[in-house]
Amino acid sequence: MSSIEPSEEHLRVCEQAARAGAAVLQSWRGRFGVSSKGPRDLVTEADLASQTEIRRLVAEAYPDYGFEGEESLPEAVSTADQTHPLRWVVDPLDGTTNYVHGYPAYCVSVALAEGDRLLVGAIYDPLSDECYTARAGHGAWLNGERLRATSTREPSESLVAVSFPAQSASESLAVRDFLAVLPAVRAIRRSGSSALNLAYLAAGRLDGFWARRIASWDVAAGLLLVQEAGGVTAPLRKPGEPAGEPGETIPLADPAFLAASTPEMLTSLRDLMTAG
Repeated sequence: MSSIEPSEEHLRVCEQAARAGAAVLQSWRGRFGVSSKGPRDLVTEADLASQTEIRRLVAEAYPDYGFEGEESLPEAVSTADQTHPLRWVVDPLDGTTNYVHGYPAYCVSVALAEGDRLLVGAIYDPLSDECYTARAGHGAWLNGERLRATSTREPSESLVAVSFPAQSASESLAVRDFLAVLPAVRAIRRSGSSALNLAYLAAGRLDGFWARRIASWDVAAGLLLVQEAGGVTAPLRKPGEPAGEPGETIPLADPAFLAASTPEMLTSLRDLMTAG
């Protein structure tokens, strides 16, 4: 049992932090054309600046909570980060390559977790001004409108998404999964933003999504969104290991997962991968 219940204030701070981080990212976009630095250097600075602002806001509201972010900020690591059971899990820029190239699929993801239990989450897409939020036990929302996953059960009727590692060999398990699922579904997308894929699944724009190798900050907020929108998630294990079941807790230390609109859709995708 959790020691706390997620409050409206937790969610308010979470959303505020996600929006503030995105504002930082957008301010840095305007500097790309006037700087002598290369895009990679600039995006690293933008990433760090976004995370710094997010950390400042959540620390002001909850100074004792831990913090787990994509960007390492050793000078800011506190004892709470290592010992407090509650921690913010933050991706200050999900979709880095898209951001660098001006491709419109990137966002900021902020979640609060206790162990592997997800309490609140917010994903903000600054280009579409779409803010996806969720609070455990209280539903998922997009700009104030309640979200519901689709009722799709059959892969043949589905639009799904996949996340590949940056470098994927042709013989890798990730590619094998893709080839096993491809003939069975209506279409597959690879957007470059795991957080947005999960948000879209919660919003009914996708019917399934999976990732073999991913980090907690990429998916913490999105997994909660899917669960609170009526979708299902499960650990995605390697062949030969026990299959993950719908609703089974996903370990944030190694969150390989499947997410889908319905249990039937999830098990169908899982079985396709196992058979492939």
